Amino acid sequence: MKQPHAASPLHKSVMLDEALSFFEGKTLHTFFEGTVGAGGHARAFLAAHPEIQHYIGCDQDPEALDIARSILAPWEDKVVLVHNNFSSLDAVLSERKIYRVDGFFLI
Repeated sequence: MKQPHAASPLHKSVMLDEALSFFEGKTLHTFFEGTVGAGGHARAFLAAHPEIQHYIGCDQDPEALDIARSILAPWEDKVVLVHNNFSSLDAVLSERKIYRVDGFFLI
């Protein structure tokens, strides 16, 4: 049986409230998400933290990145989606000349 796709109504971002509460009250100018998936967490972080200037989201699934790109369109000037594994974090950041990150989400 085929699994529900990340964009299906059956998909729900896990531990969303806990993730948001961890960063509550913190100023985040640059944020890195290791597995952006369909963009559920990214959308919540960007809405809760309008001060974010750079949101870098990695994922190995090009289809998930396409969905995330659509979901995150309101923040397209702040979001960079990268087809890569978060284990390449150093390379992903240095290619973009980003040397400081205020928050990481790796789930």
